[in-house]
Amino acid sequence: MNITERTGYQDFSLLIKPASADCNLNCEYCFYLDKCHLYGESVRHRMTDDVLERIIESYLRTEQSIYSLGWQGGEPTLMGLPFFEKVVALQMKHGKKGASVANGLQTNGTLIDAPFARFLSRYQFLIGCSLDGPPEIHNRYRTNRLGEPSHQNVIRGLNHLKNAEASVNILVLVSRANVGHARQVYRYLTSEGHYYQQYIPCVEFDKAGKPMPFSITAQEWGRFLCELFDEWYFKDTRRVSIRHFDSILSKIVDGVENVCTLGQNCCQYFVVEYNGDIYPCDFFVDRPLKLGNIMTSSWSELQQSKIYRDFGDQKKQWNPHCDRCNCLHLCNGDCLKHRLFAGNSPDNLSFLCEGWKQFLNHSQGGFNQLARQILMERETESRMPKSVPSPMYHRKRVGRNALCPCGSGLKYKKCCGRMD
Repeated sequence: MNITERTGYQDFSLLIKPASADCNLNCEYCFYLDKCHLYGESVRHRMTDDVLERIIESYLRTEQSIYSLGWQGGEPTLMGLPFFEKVVALQMKHGKKGASVANGLQTNGTLIDAPFARFLSRYQFLIGCSLDGPPEIHNRYRTNRLGEPSHQNVIRGLNHLKNAEASVNILVLVSRANVGHARQVYRYLTSEGHYYQQYIPCVEFDKAGKPMPFSITAQEWGRFLCELFDEWYFKDTRRVSIRHFDSILSKIVDGVENVCTLGQNCCQYFVVEYNGDIYPCDFFVDRPLKLGNIMTSSWSELQQSKIYRDFGDQKKQWNPHCDRCNCLHLCNGDCLKHRLFAGNSPDNLSFLCEGWKQFLNHSQGGFNQLARQILMERETESRMPKSVPSPMYHRKRVGRNALCPCGSGLKYKKCCGRMD
């Protein structure tokens, strides 16, 4: 196709798995390792140049406000630095003039060396690195295939990223190893200078629908979040960014649902497997939900797929009890992963429902207070001369070619970045 694809639907992002489920670690709780059976466990899964170029060329032809590509696995750094050099070269080749392209890389960090870190920093990849806490916590589940701990190797990779001044978020999987240690994990991360954090509940089920041994309960999740919130709210609301807390504030202040779990529809991104196969969600890479293959399907066709639309519509088919719940506007029934397990229907209450309610009822007063402060600060900033950037604009590292966070519509380097 030589003309721009117009889907008629909202923007979408891509979550790309260039090495499929292949990984140099063998974390006991990993939900994606068993996806190897889709393509043969003995096969070395690596994305070809043809598939890579088709993904990038076709995606950059669609109309998006920002082109967002997340590189994930398994472990995507198994592809090596030359692969990601191709990624950037192809984006430069096929990107429209003035287009904004954002790359994210989710990694265990163990394969990142100094040259790799410098490359990721130079091209402004946002790095998500998995780190579950100090060594005695992290190493409980995050080991290699010989059962050897990975913490030391993760820290080595993080140090390379720090030296290169790369943008890094820490992803903590909350499992049986750390669910009772929210303050310890939080204080460890902040003491190491990790001020951008994300916490994800570890909830996996066996074939009978029973939680796996490393999974947490709803009550444990609620207590963890409450403890984490109290530690953060007391002194760190302007120093530490916790993704879900930021998302709740975004919803309260601007009515924006910037993470899929807070939305009312799951048609927000596509998963692209190493061979070009397309699925609707990272947690639902299953043959019945395969939407097509990027080598033969257009993004417009994929977005209009009945399988995709029906899958996404399940999000708002929540339990009738949710309509009477004071937390619905901040959870929208939670992630489908926690509702559809063991063959349940979409109106099944989330496995974590009670935990979410405990946390949201505990924290809503604090969030509402923060929201009022943000609105007051915006009002003050709106009266400031545009030549004087607010210190708030510099809380997060902003790429020089990114849109300026002051809202001017200009690139950062041509606006507030001129003051740096």
